[in-house]
Amino acid sequence: MKVYLDNAATTPLDPLVFEVMKPLMTDFFGNPSSIHGHGREVRSYVERARSKVASLLKTSPSEIFFTSGGTEADNTAIFGCVETLGVDHIITSKIEHHAVLHTVELLAKLKAIKVSFVALDKNGCIDLDNLETLLKLPANKTLVTLMHGNNEIGNLIDLQQIGKMAHSYGALFHTDTVQTMGHLPHDLSNLPVDFLVGSAHKFNGPKGIGFLYVNYRNKIDPFIHGGAQERNMRGGTENVYGIVGLAKALEIAYTEMDQQTQYIKGIKKYMINKLKNKIADVQFNGKCAEIENSLYTVLNVCLPPTPHNEMLLFNLDIAGISASGGGACSSGSNIGSHVLAVLDRDSNRPAIRFSFCKYNTIEEVDYTVAKLHELIVLN
Repeated sequence: MKVYLDNAATTPLDPLVFEVMKPLMTDFFGNPSSIHGHGREVRSYVERARSKVASLLKTSPSEIFFTSGGTEADNTAIFGCVETLGVDHIITSKIEHHAVLHTVELLAKLKAIKVSFVALDKNGCIDLDNLETLLKLPANKTLVTLMHGNNEIGNLIDLQQIGKMAHSYGALFHTDTVQTMGHLPHDLSNLPVDFLVGSAHKFNGPKGIGFLYVNYRNKIDPFIHGGAQERNMRGGTENVYGIVGLAKALEIAYTEMDQQTQYIKGIKKYMINKLKNKIADVQFNGKCAEIENSLYTVLNVCLPPTPHNEMLLFNLDIAGISASGGGACSSGSNIGSHVLAVLDRDSNRPAIRFSFCKYNTIEEVDYTVAKLHELIVLN
């Protein structure tokens, strides 16, 4: 049996998405920047996709910019805040995705900006009192950058609460919503967010395409130079079939959201109960086991110590089960998780991230838990 439970790394492409992409790969091939008929025709596809994304997120098409993915979108927003908007103080956490952490570290080195890490509790939850204390520190301009849903442990932050707090101190608020986009609704007409990002391959769209939302009040310079594409915000010929695929995938995600949320929550709850019944002393990292208070697509399992810790992911892979030891960069490898390291988890207890999408089944969970039981309890 082949089981794919690494959907936080990437999801399968929805067949309906592939169908809408195909004509842009074969029949409609013009450069959208060209002024002739072939180019104008393709341009219309790009702008219709932009309007669709904006409509689903309840914002203006002028605030949506297509990128190569979430990492580029995060870099664009953070660099733009420092280079264009005068940010000299960044508040973040030590469990952010490396697209944010490494960018902030580089900027601290290149621009000598101040970086503050907000305190976390033992489960990785933001200490809001400490965040407010950090917001009071003197600065020309402060940026708060905190991810909506943690890609490893599934913790969620309250975008309304943190955005309002940041704005009350005159700070900007950037949030990486790569893991929650297409899985939870985002109403940008009501969210106190300055910058927000999405990546299509996390919600059954194609790889290599994402977007950045920039609130109209903030004008930043391009991160990638060399052309006037994306209304002078990103040099480079547009990934047209990716853009069209992203819009279709997001449309399907919003159409199916209520149904798929309940279905995937059921899969996750079933796996939690199955693990508890089959493996003594199983634990869960972060808040992921709280079904209604965490990202329902992610389950980070903390297993009892075994002599075969380092081989666990490898043995699961041999059994046809794809899972992760951390983020996508360490999926299927023994690279340690920086998130779990920050939370100071017992290094003798192996951690595996299982992540779900609409294509997973109860039968796959049964097979996976049975293999885990075999590897941990019977060996």
